[in-house]
Amino acid sequence: MATIQINSIKHQIRAWLLIPLLVLLPTVEAIAKTTGEDIYKQVLESTAIYDDPELDSYIRKLGEEIVAQSEMAGEKFTFTLLDSPDLNAFATRDNYIYVNRGLLNYVSNEAQLVSVLAHEIGHVTRKHVTGQEGKATGAQVLSAIAAVLSGSADVYEAGMAYANSIIRGHGRRNELEADEAGAEYMAKLGYSPDEMINMLSIMKDYEMLQKDRAKARGASNQTYHGIFSSHPRNDSRLRTVVSKAQTFQAEQPRDNGAAIYRQLTDGLIWGENFLAKQKQPQRYSDMTMRVRFDYPDGWTQTNDSTTRSSSGSPEDSSAILSMTPIARTSQTPEEYLYNYLKVAKLDLGKAISPAGLKGFTGILPGTEDQPPSRIAVIYYKLNAFVFKGEVDDPDKFAETDKLFSQSIATFRPISQREIDGQKPKRVHYVKATNATTFDKLGKALKLRSSEVDDLRIINGHYPTGEPSAGDWIKIFRQ
Repeated sequence: MATIQINSIKHQIRAWLLIPLLVLLPTVEAIAKTTGEDIYKQVLESTAIYDDPELDSYIRKLGEEIVAQSEMAGEKFTFTLLDSPDLNAFATRDNYIYVNRGLLNYVSNEAQLVSVLAHEIGHVTRKHVTGQEGKATGAQVLSAIAAVLSGSADVYEAGMAYANSIIRGHGRRNELEADEAGAEYMAKLGYSPDEMINMLSIMKDYEMLQKDRAKARGASNQTYHGIFSSHPRNDSRLRTVVSKAQTFQAEQPRDNGAAIYRQLTDGLIWGENFLAKQKQPQRYSDMTMRVRFDYPDGWTQTNDSTTRSSSGSPEDSSAILSMTPIARTSQTPEEYLYNYLKVAKLDLGKAISPAGLKGFTGILPGTEDQPPSRIAVIYYKLNAFVFKGEVDDPDKFAETDKLFSQSIATFRPISQREIDGQKPKRVHYVKATNATTFDKLGKALKLRSSEVDDLRIINGHYPTGEPSAGDWIKIFRQ
């Protein structure tokens, strides 16, 4: 399997070939010294574990059952469910297997999940992981580093085209070998290896949808580097492999496990997990007082939960912007500054209205020992939010004051709609009736047309088709 996956050059590099190498020395020598545990630690620095102990235990149990049927029975494997919306799974050295939460949204039953796990375990048992790292990493790492340094996805794509041309033949052979191993493990466990072909169909529908969306945006088609990526939809090689695996039929055949899979994935988060997202480091937000504002980019903030005050500074600590909530009075914000806060003099004083709120700001004149400073007060509900911006060097006040003013201007309340909007959508299962269509479901769920396409894909009906009465179908909603 091609295991390079970069969704956002500027934000994350999730692929197993790249994660450790952008943190450690990006050389072949460094790669050779990198362990599976090292990679694991780096993966978790960029992507959290999905918080669902029951689902995690389920994946681990299935994985261990597969390993028990393999050539590496008795050896330790580590299975990790990542909180990533991306449709992918991957293997790294030292028997580490990763499954993205996003993949589970597209899987329809236990047997399909087993086909993915078995495929990845097959890469490990067939010794592909270390070998592919050695053959492909040099070109791929250079491409990734160039992309990161330049900020250009085009640079990455050009470099990857070269890297992939080097390993294409070897990679396809590895894919088929992993398929062969995975299909054998499935059959020995009593699952139908045909589910591997069904999983391929889902992946190809997903790939087609992404290409259609790229075309609609006027963007170039992005190559999908995930599961079964090297296979065409009607891959005769895969069908031959699946057919051969039937000779390993278990004494006790299993059904496809659709019921247990529905039970365990009902409520699974769909798309971005806003609950687990780290807030922007420069953003201050208080959900009790329901206010937020943004510090300048690159500034670090320090908050006091007791006083609910906050302060932020650049890396060199040459300036500080503080915010303190104080009980307001019936006075205007300007009167509050002069009368309640006892400001003696204010230069360039003016009324401000961030987010439509009442406020007032100005510059406190400097002295021989003290540079000038920015002060502001903003009213919201029963509080006066008092800002003060200070610098160490008077010569830099004018430049830094622009940042103070821009930051103060971002102050605004957090609405209930915004709070509700941060709730992620979740997958649920419903039974179709004679009147059920995906368009009707989309209208009932208030989905965009693109989301209706997603609805079709996760139910195996893309680009056309409708569910039959009595079918269990997936929906996603807040």
